[in-house]
Amino acid sequence: MKLPQSFYQRDDVVAISKELIGKYLFTNIDGEITGGYIVETEAYNGVIDRASHAYGNRNTPRTKVMYEAGGIAYVYLCYGIHEMFNVVVSAEGQPHAILIRAIQPTDELEIMQHRRKMAVIKPAITSGPGSVAQALGISRNINAISLQSNTLWIEDRGLTFPDEAIAAVPRVGVAYAGQDALLPYRFYVKGNVYVSKPNK
Repeated sequence: MKLPQSFYQRDDVVAISKELIGKYLFTNIDGEITGGYIVETEAYNGVIDRASHAYGNRNTPRTKVMYEAGGIAYVYLCYGIHEMFNVVVSAEGQPHAILIRAIQPTDELEIMQHRRKMAVIKPAITSGPGSVAQALGISRNINAISLQSNTLWIEDRGLTFPDEAIAAVPRVGVAYAGQDALLPYRFYVKGNVYVSKPNK
């Protein structure tokens, strides 16, 4: 079952970010369905969050997607090389987004392996946000696409993790955000080999 629109159109980006752990992310790109379940996310809390692209009400051609109603994709280019996939949540005008940092691949690993140009399958295949997008064929071509579409969607398959199995820690690579860099807005499954930067 695809997560309903109502799942995404709630206010608490941090709670939703944690709830996405264990949900299955799928793409259908050129007729090839690939996917896996989410094991690492980061919440970005809109205009008040110094780490967010929309901090201080920044509304640019890149960030305007974040201001739309929740339940769509925000895909942007990082360092000129990596595509990054985010889930836009909350109401229209509230630019909240959740970065998908890692998945445990489950469907069509050979296709992901080909997209990632990996000779052998190892955890790096879907570890880190750039790797997730590349493995699943996500690019800016599908920026702003609905998560109710048949191109990109998230399912609840009943997989859950107890609270003690999920770490809540500071986000990665947002030192520029000052105090906001310390907020425990990154969630991951403890001990999962696909997590990009497990805290020792």
